[in-house]
Amino acid sequence: MCNSQRSRISIAILSILLALSMACSRRRPSDDQIAKDVQDKAAADPETKGSPVKVESEEGKVTLSGKVRTPAAQKKLEQIASEEPGSTKVDDQTTVDPDAIASQQVAPAMAVAPPPVEKPKPQPIVVPAGTTLIVTTSQALSSKNSKAGQTFLATLSQPISVEGRPALAKGATVSGRVVSAKAKGKIKGEGELSLTLTNISHQHHTYEIQTNVVSSKTKGKGKRTAATTGGGAAGGALIGGIAGGGKGAGIGALVGAGAGFIGGAATGNKQVEIPAESALSFTLSESLTLPPPPEQ
Repeated sequence: MCNSQRSRISIAILSILLALSMACSRRRPSDDQIAKDVQDKAAADPETKGSPVKVESEEGKVTLSGKVRTPAAQKKLEQIASEEPGSTKVDDQTTVDPDAIASQQVAPAMAVAPPPVEKPKPQPIVVPAGTTLIVTTSQALSSKNSKAGQTFLATLSQPISVEGRPALAKGATVSGRVVSAKAKGKIKGEGELSLTLTNISHQHHTYEIQTNVVSSKTKGKGKRTAATTGGGAAGGALIGGIAGGGKGAGIGALVGAGAGFIGGAATGNKQVEIPAESALSFTLSESLTLPPPPEQ
């Protein structure tokens, strides 16, 4: 009777243990299922997706290996594995990919960088019509010896600025043309000399210009005109006015004593003479466009 009772107790204990074992087996997922679930959840999570991570499970111990993109993704992956049903322990062997970190650091910097500020392009300088050019002749000119169409050279006596910006430098080479030259006769007739400017140099380039025509005449025998005002002995002479009139324009001959007109007014045989180094005043009849000055 005692043996029979012991046998029944043993059978009951075995039945309980078997039931408990079967219940535990049903409750804990298989290692393959645990690894698959962790892998799927990592692929779906915004923080960890795209990271080439391998998940393995053995008796509930989840091992993670591979590379993640950020430290935050690494932490999130550990959380997913530790919260997986059936997981008993997490062995995280993953590493953070340094290349992925660098690319993420550069991308935001490029995204927020402000666009480069373009410097305003320098604007050309426009010397307006009506600007006075005072030049100094490099050669002598006269109604007797000069010919129509003849060119002459001069230099700019005063610099030109436009709205405070330097435009034409003092000493710039200027070219001109004799429009007409007529020698005065001994008995009658009048001498005439008319000039205009045609070109000016600027920053190693030559630009065409158009100016008024400046003209001076001498009258017949015994008659003196404004063209002879001052005389040669007075140390200088103001010659002419411009053809067709024009306020403030004329040819000013800045010469030394004795270098004025050649010939005497009493004989009426005076020619229009402009010695070298004379100052002549012209006015631009059309505007002159120059390139902007070079950047410093």
